[in-house]
Amino acid sequence: MPLRGFASAFAALAVLGACATATPYQAALDGQKGYTNQQIESDRWQISFAGNSLTDRQTVETYLLYRAAELTDQEGFDYFRVIQRETDEDRRVVATGYGAFDPFYSGFHCNYRFYGRHGRLYGYPRSWQTRYAGFRRFHGPIGYYDPFWGEPWDYREIVRYEATSEIIMGRGEKPDDPSFFNADEVLMNLAGRIVRPDV
Repeated sequence: MPLRGFASAFAALAVLGACATATPYQAALDGQKGYTNQQIESDRWQISFAGNSLTDRQTVETYLLYRAAELTDQEGFDYFRVIQRETDEDRRVVATGYGAFDPFYSGFHCNYRFYGRHGRLYGYPRSWQTRYAGFRRFHGPIGYYDPFWGEPWDYREIVRYEATSEIIMGRGEKPDDPSFFNADEVLMNLAGRIVRPDV
């Protein structure tokens, strides 16, 4: 295999490997999933955590709570109060298998690989020319349909969760109210459930 082809294959495998695990506890940098912070006032913050399709809802909400406690501790406060919290669910159905998308079976590439300059379907009977090539020529860059390869094998549902919360931080003893959280206790109790990225 040429060096360039090997490098491309290796890069594709690296991307697939990165997507094969749930989103770890990390900052959302360089297009990655993870947590983000936005300071609203000196003691008020908005925090969110977004996971990939392999990160379940409970993990996303746990990471959000852990980030709130971690940020509270970093800012020199003792506790925080959750003003509002919500979790968004994004569901999509995608096609998988042959026919889902192939640059050589659809659009512009198909025009030259299979139709040629005069609209002939290379490798297929001439009787198919009018049925497929003519329709393709007069109706613009539509996807090529092959009765043997044209339909996807299966469909898969992808679900992603993103949790968002607004918190207010405070110092001293935590009020006796379930909407208040002691930052140190949260960090200690949730530490065993936090998966950080490999270094």
